[in-house]
Amino acid sequence: MVPKQDLDALNTSVINQGEHVIRLENRTDESFQALTRLNEESTKNILNAITEQVEKPSCPPVPKQPACAAGQPDGGGRADRLKGKVIVGELEKFYLAGPGLIYDARIDSGAETSSLDARNITRFERDGNNWVRFDVPQPGSDNMVTLEREVSRRVRIIQSSTEESERRVVVELQFMIGDHRQQAEFTLTNREHLSHTVLVGRNILRDVMLIDVGKEFATELPDSLSAKENGDDS
Repeated sequence: MVPKQDLDALNTSVINQGEHVIRLENRTDESFQALTRLNEESTKNILNAITEQVEKPSCPPVPKQPACAAGQPDGGGRADRLKGKVIVGELEKFYLAGPGLIYDARIDSGAETSSLDARNITRFERDGNNWVRFDVPQPGSDNMVTLEREVSRRVRIIQSSTEESERRVVVELQFMIGDHRQQAEFTLTNREHLSHTVLVGRNILRDVMLIDVGKEFATELPDSLSAKENGDDS
């Protein structure tokens, strides 16, 4: 038998030990929470430092594309339009930009590519690219004007009068019909034996012009250009 006073002392000791264990657990929990907060703050500080030192990647701005001048009216000329398309006749005044020459052009929907009368066609290389030098007739005289253009491509043309094909150089030229300015591809070939210096084909007509077969010279060039045809350079 255990004396009563010893049992009371044992119970008191057990209670004290239990309270001590609880205090230890509370301290441990507080220490753990403090350590967790410290780790979180350290991690946050590290991430903030990385964010400040490393710039956020960004894509370069998309360059603004210049508006295409092709097809835009040029003040002073005249060209009737239907649903945005220029109405042309079977013949039209054609202004060749660069040398500033004006020809009577034949409008032909049966030709795939437009064509320009060119003589003395000579191919050469410039800065590693293929170029061509050629002469075009000056209207109203026997004089020729020399031009140089980079070669866009070459095409094989089959004449309707013969089964033989011909390789032609293609260049890009800027021109005006009425108040319509455009840049397009032209094949270079000797058209001396043909009635017109310039042939406007489907590569220009497509989505841009409509042909009124009952008309000729349905458009008018700007007065400043028409004056050049009459020899007035003022």
